[in-house]
Amino acid sequence: MSASTSADQADHAVHALPSAPVHAGHTSGQELVQLRGLRKVYNAGEPNEIEVLHGLDLRIRQGEFAALIGPSGSGKSTLLNVLGLLERGTAGEYVLAGQSISTLDDEALTRLRRDTLGFVFQFHHLLPAFTAEENVAMPVRVRDGVVSPRLRERARELLSAVGLSNAMDRKPSQLSGGMQQRVAIARALMLEPALVLADEPTGNLDTASSSEVFALLRRIHREVSTTFLVVTHDPRLAARCDRIIELVDGRISADGVPAAS
Repeated sequence: MSASTSADQADHAVHALPSAPVHAGHTSGQELVQLRGLRKVYNAGEPNEIEVLHGLDLRIRQGEFAALIGPSGSGKSTLLNVLGLLERGTAGEYVLAGQSISTLDDEALTRLRRDTLGFVFQFHHLLPAFTAEENVAMPVRVRDGVVSPRLRERARELLSAVGLSNAMDRKPSQLSGGMQQRVAIARALMLEPALVLADEPTGNLDTASSSEVFALLRRIHREVSTTFLVVTHDPRLAARCDRIIELVDGRISADGVPAAS
């Protein structure tokens, strides 16, 4: 058994997550995401023009825990890129945290993405030269240029909360896949986002680690009411969400609570 695997099994002591205030103007139940007639077209006006998203209407309320599902090629990644402010829609309206995206220039868009969104990816995208603590604090370093003692302590509190109090000074290569994903989750929470977009967050993990990471996401949601939209191909995980949004051929084909088991 490797040292990292042994540590992963031994270090399950988790703590309450650092309290984070609900963002001003966005109490639980208010609409955080509003899409109205959203369309996304690539190569507009060219012979290879293709419309990927077809007039989507979608509302996500503060405090929801929703799954986004659909077959490959359905437009999930494109929708996530638009929701994550990595791409702009071609037509329609997107309002995030009360801000209409169409009115924002690139600098304002970057600030809104930084201040409102957290991202968890299938591949952890941790920086290999930095420790777990430094990786978690990296959003602060990028924003401020320096990490204050108070925010360094927040990074350590987040790592403790996700069960990694004994691995703060380890680099990614010294951590198992499940541990690396927990570091990525702590990093996503560092700036207290209103919405976390999780793109196949368990897709690169074995069954046991996948279940553990998903349970961690649910605990975060329960304790601090962070809103989650989780893209997954795993119907078992989707069924553990409170809402399932299904995308087929660039259109929302179903949207509701999971069927009772």
